[in-house]
Amino acid sequence: LGKYCVLHAGVVVGSDGFGFAPNSSNEYKKVPQVGNVIIKDHVEIGANTTIDRATIGSTVIEKGVKLDNLVQIAHNVEIGENTVIAAQTGISGSTSLGERCVVGGQVGFAGHLKIANGTQVGAQSGLGKSVTEENQRLFGSPVQPLKDELRSQIAFRDLPKIKDKVDAVEREIQKLKESK
Repeated sequence: LGKYCVLHAGVVVGSDGFGFAPNSSNEYKKVPQVGNVIIKDHVEIGANTTIDRATIGSTVIEKGVKLDNLVQIAHNVEIGENTVIAAQTGISGSTSLGERCVVGGQVGFAGHLKIANGTQVGAQSGLGKSVTEENQRLFGSPVQPLKDELRSQIAFRDLPKIKDKVDAVEREIQKLKESK
């Protein structure tokens, strides 16, 4: 644990990661979690946040990271310097967030992803693949560039009107075919 860190009530650091492997009987056996957690200087961790220790190696929270309440950091995750993560976000195992990322509340990250420096992710988004381009603003589930997601939401809201127009055009085409 680094210098000048704040851990709020109910924080759990170093719990077992979610590591299970199926055996020949299709039963799940626990994989030993023998790694550790490294928390660097000036980190603040909100109430009831859980940070799992690594399976092997380290789960790393870099300098200046701020985690809100109820954040789940899985085994072998790495969070880059000065990244902020809002409440109820879950980061699956072996995912790496770059420096200066901003993550809204209730965001879900699949495992084994690499998220580029400066990535901003809107609330309730879901990331199932890595983000390679720096400083992107993303939103939605699945996540896409913010502007594209907002345009999609507007189009979706207008979909009933668009369908009515298409139906009307199809009726007119049918009338023209019948009149010939």
